[in-house]
Amino acid sequence: MPAAEVQTTSLILNILGDLGKTLFVPSITSNNGYMDFVRVYTEEDYRSFPSGLWGIPEPTPEWSSKKRQSIFDADCNNLDLILVPGVAFDRSFSRLGHGKGYYDRFITSYSSSNGRSKPLLFALALEQQLLEHGQVPMFDHDWKMDMIITPEKVITAPQD
Repeated sequence: MPAAEVQTTSLILNILGDLGKTLFVPSITSNNGYMDFVRVYTEEDYRSFPSGLWGIPEPTPEWSSKKRQSIFDADCNNLDLILVPGVAFDRSFSRLGHGKGYYDRFITSYSSSNGRSKPLLFALALEQQLLEHGQVPMFDHDWKMDMIITPEKVITAPQD
């Protein structure tokens, strides 16, 4: 397995440059296993993020002296999709995360709050991270991906 994940900086900058889109990124602010998604306002905002433990830019709690908008705020629109990281994915759309359960808990919490529907779950993967059917173990709390995107292919889950 590769030690790296797909780099998303150019995608983030493209989203921020499109006036019709709003970008939220994951934010883990405590050790209780809780993850939120908070708004990124501008490219300057994104570029000001300090690097976290793994060298990944992490949002600060505030931007321009105001608390960042949370995806759980009452005045916030629903998420359309989430780009979900992982160590491995398989052709049955299973995902192996990093073992902390942050994304699975977030998706469950978000989808059950105030009648919100589950956003589309897209995996961005390197070719080496894509395995054959059934090679990634799944448990009751795990969420399957709706799409897996690699540099060479796009695999879409069958619609129910």
